[in-house]
Amino acid sequence: MTYLPQARRFDWSNFGIRLVSTVVLIPAVLLAVWTGSWLFLLLLSVAVALLAIEWASMSAPRAPIRVSAAVTAAVLGGVFVAYTGEHQLAWGVASLGALAAALIARGVAERPFDAAYGVIYIGIPCLCLVWLRATPQGEWWTMMLLAITWSADIAAFAVGSALKGPKLWVRFSPNKTWSGFIGGLLAGALVGALMASLPLFRLNLAAAAAIGLAGGLATMAGDLWESMLKRRFGVKDSGDLIPGHGGLMDRVDGLMFAVAVISAARLVNHLGWGH
Repeated sequence: MTYLPQARRFDWSNFGIRLVSTVVLIPAVLLAVWTGSWLFLLLLSVAVALLAIEWASMSAPRAPIRVSAAVTAAVLGGVFVAYTGEHQLAWGVASLGALAAALIARGVAERPFDAAYGVIYIGIPCLCLVWLRATPQGEWWTMMLLAITWSADIAAFAVGSALKGPKLWVRFSPNKTWSGFIGGLLAGALVGALMASLPLFRLNLAAAAAIGLAGGLATMAGDLWESMLKRRFGVKDSGDLIPGHGGLMDRVDGLMFAVAVISAARLVNHLGWGH
């Protein structure tokens, strides 16, 4: 019988640091999302730059500054265009930016595909997020995105730590369990349904629960995908930006997948489903 390691126990030694980081960051994010003003664009721009730095430090160790600058410029070019309301043009700008980033990486003896993929990996969720926030009731949809992502992530960790059991995918993430996976899905669906109960949010209960379930699944898929990327590049964390949490990418990996899924649901909802 093959021995499988037990799920990691909660690290109480840095709990205080993690709590302080969370208390500081969450209100800032919620304020920026709710107002949708220049603060939202500023927060997103800073996040893009930090994610690009982390991506370049993992994927382009010989020339991280040039590659991170190329990835940042490519993604922000698309974000700024999208913020003006030209969403289709924004995708074209980001695509050209990915090509430019690949050429720059090739010029400094780094892997062109990794630079281009960095633009895609960071750019798609950012463009989706700008579009989602700009739609009617976009503040509610974006809040639902955050609530689903955070609840699925927390529930997956809490349930997995409490119940343990069979591992989900030992090769890439030995601490994740099937019990945590199911707990995350249920939490996402529950939070989605709770959002539908808000009187000002126009979304029926069944549709909201389905979106929550899909968002929870995407959250955990994003987490696993980043684990695969880190394993490929031979790093434990994407960085050490957030005390007690690691890099920014370690905190938003699930959100990066979930925003694309919930944006797709919003598009279908805009066409008449879920009212």
